[in-house]
Amino acid sequence: MTGGWQVGVDIGGTFTDVVAVDAATGAVRAAKVRTAVNDPLASISSALTAVGLDWADMSDLMHGTTMATNAIVEDKLAPVALICTEGFRDTLAIARQNRRELYRLDVPPKLPPLVPEPCRLEVGGRLDSSGQEIEPLSAGSVKQAISRAKELGVEALAVTLLHAYANPAHELALSAIIDGQIPHVALSHRMNPEAREYARMSATVLNAALMPLTAGYLDRLLEQASNRTRIHLFHSAGGMASPDAVRGQPLALALSGPAAGVAASSHVAAALKLDKAISFDMGGTTTDVCLITDAAVQISSERTLAGRPIRQPMVAVESIGAGGGSIARLDHGSIRVGPDSAGAEPGPACYGRGGAQPTVTDANLVLGYLSEARPLGAAVRLDSRAARTAIAPIADAFGLSVEAAARGIHRVANANMMRALRRVTVEHGVDARDCVLLAFGGAGPMHAVELARELGIARVIVPQFSSMFSALGCLSADLSYAQQQTVRMPSDAWDGRRLEELRCALQERLSAPLLSAGYPPDQLSIEHVAAIRYAGQSYAVEIPCAPSLEVNRLATDFKARHERLYGFATDEPWELQSLRLRVSALPHRSFEGFDARTVCAARDPTAESLCSFDGREGVKTPRYDRGGLEVDRPIAGPAVIEDDWSTIVVNPGATARADASGHLHIDVGGAR
Repeated sequence: MTGGWQVGVDIGGTFTDVVAVDAATGAVRAAKVRTAVNDPLASISSALTAVGLDWADMSDLMHGTTMATNAIVEDKLAPVALICTEGFRDTLAIARQNRRELYRLDVPPKLPPLVPEPCRLEVGGRLDSSGQEIEPLSAGSVKQAISRAKELGVEALAVTLLHAYANPAHELALSAIIDGQIPHVALSHRMNPEAREYARMSATVLNAALMPLTAGYLDRLLEQASNRTRIHLFHSAGGMASPDAVRGQPLALALSGPAAGVAASSHVAAALKLDKAISFDMGGTTTDVCLITDAAVQISSERTLAGRPIRQPMVAVESIGAGGGSIARLDHGSIRVGPDSAGAEPGPACYGRGGAQPTVTDANLVLGYLSEARPLGAAVRLDSRAARTAIAPIADAFGLSVEAAARGIHRVANANMMRALRRVTVEHGVDARDCVLLAFGGAGPMHAVELARELGIARVIVPQFSSMFSALGCLSADLSYAQQQTVRMPSDAWDGRRLEELRCALQERLSAPLLSAGYPPDQLSIEHVAAIRYAGQSYAVEIPCAPSLEVNRLATDFKARHERLYGFATDEPWELQSLRLRVSALPHRSFEGFDARTVCAARDPTAESLCSFDGREGVKTPRYDRGGLEVDRPIAGPAVIEDDWSTIVVNPGATARADASGHLHIDVGGAR
């Protein structure tokens, strides 16, 4: 019989996080385990064991994963054949005119095409940009292309025909002819019904290349779950999707893990009524940051991963290779940190599992922020001698003490993260001083106060379950599906009937999986976003809008948004470039249902240690158990607040207090 536990699991590059809630009693369990490299099912099983559960105990598993991300970044994709319109086989090779490295001639100007030349096949037939047929699909060339694809022995086929976003008839006809002759087929009008041929082709090929990998994993996951557990996967637009939906569009998982943390941050921002917040997720391998305005997550359709355009609605996360496991090294007389990481195996040197290279975690241990006396999760014992040994070569190279070298590593890591924080604020016209920094992940709260001061941010919030926050995001997310459709409708030739037909078709397509899952239509929430640009502009401005899509209202909102972003707006003609819909159902569980805690009586510091702050070594610093903090009792820095898996550093001049929900509020003091 199926159990009643709802479980969120986020598999990261270094650790796997789990948060479980008993739907009947509200009991909460949380844990963090090492990620089993190349075996995500083993990671899930280890996470369940850590919270004392088995597959039979779960009613729902909400799952975030870096599987698709890693496959793209590490170029471990399945071989793919491409069928495209005659004359466009070299689109992937031509790509865009910009160089990867402007001033380095030793770096190839472009990445190699995702599909080699012999696997790029053409078919006759042509549509114009409005979707009208100019030349019918050539049955002979289709038969020849399919035959060639079968000879190549590929498991996956990408079909990207010219202007299929405006009329999918040719792609659908070609798909009907294939009809199971090749196991996995990705059609561009389903993946990315938008203009820009190269981006649409790239996204479709990436999706096809992920399909064999994802299908194999989903088969094993569903077999393990049997009929006992409903499986939901976290997708890049900030919601959950069914295995069947992901099987056809695995590219939707490209930012699964980071998106889950951002989704949880938006819930905290709503609960605490924060106008502007920045989610700051520093884990073992990467740091992911995202701007949240009025509790709404920023969504972008213009993203790249490993230099490849993805062209999917995705949470606008800025991700960099800076985490607790990021490796520090000498580079032409300076210290460089990341992007490579010690990962889960062997991990930082201080973990005592064979790692010998210095990492950010080793530096934080030497600086006194982490404690040798308190194992992480009662499982990982830290070895300060190993950390000092790893950092010593860098210290010797500069003639510094090990503590000073550790401080240098810490500061370089902060500088890397500052660039990401500026990209999501200053470069988007947002004053960071108006924001609150939401810091989570295993390492984020150790660096948050210094970063906030550098940006001029006055307050840091470390949420409850901060070290397992992405798993919490999985658990609290709604079921949702999103897609963007090219429209190209000029303001002076408005066709309300055509626009409503297109909107209804998009809504029907996105609602279908939710309706089939048993959600009634009146329980679905539908969000509309219009992408509008002036005639001649390359890129559009995104504006939330009403379903009516009334032209005068859109014009007013567009001009106001354009004025705010660029400092001007005109009365010249504009066009509705595209329309994005997000259809969602209520989450399985309200976020507020499990963020309360049992408030403990005030306790004195559990220990005292020497920490280094701003070049001052040997500062006596009290250490507090986070679970023992009294609500609203101020704790003046310097102080370190710890739980089983995370460490919060309250720098000198800062003050922290806990609220009734277990969130820590830090007044950073000294903000510049």
